[in-house]
Amino acid sequence: MKPIIGITMSLEENKQFTARQYTDAIIQAGGIPVLLPYTVDQTVINQWAHYIDGLLLTGGGDIDPILFDEEPIPGLGGIEPERDEMEIALIEQCMVHQKPIFGICRGCQILNVALGGDMYQDLPSQKQELLQHSQRAPRSHGAHLIRIEENTLLHQIIGKISTKVNTYHHQANRNPAPSLRVSATASDGVVEAVEGTSYPFMIGVQWHPEHMTQTTEDAKKLFQAFVQACK
Repeated sequence: MKPIIGITMSLEENKQFTARQYTDAIIQAGGIPVLLPYTVDQTVINQWAHYIDGLLLTGGGDIDPILFDEEPIPGLGGIEPERDEMEIALIEQCMVHQKPIFGICRGCQILNVALGGDMYQDLPSQKQELLQHSQRAPRSHGAHLIRIEENTLLHQIIGKISTKVNTYHHQANRNPAPSLRVSATASDGVVEAVEGTSYPFMIGVQWHPEHMTQTTEDAKKLFQAFVQACK
């Protein structure tokens, strides 16, 4: 049986959607993608956590800074509080059942916030001497290098200490939650990946590997490892 992967979605003008690249990457890796529509109904969320074999937290808009005890700054973009609430509840329930969790871009950030970490609301106004983190190149192109820490799950999956990634974000994790560790950084110090320190499979990456599965084996390896962990 192929594992069922629950995938969160974005919301814009009352339309729920996700990029096809997420579902294609899951299918290519051997999983069955199921889109999770917006709700904060705890009964529904609890049943989803039972039903799915793994949770994929996708990219999207900004995260409400009240969740990490900050007021909004001018550089904060649009937020969707219902999405924050739903995803945090999903993370908590999936953890109860020890289901694998994979966060991408915003998904990496909400995973950290849900577990008690904090983040930059707006990198350009809060951190100096940055690389370009909103690339002006095709999404399949690796724009900058990251350094991967040895003896981490990410290192085990990728199999090397450096790789090129794409980059489309203005927010990023700052301090990891107590149950997470930083497993990759960019040369400017921006956190590029976090992972659980004592959890079967929990990883968040700041880049968008779903757009790179056709151009790099490293992106394929991430989805393959996640789907395999969900079996």
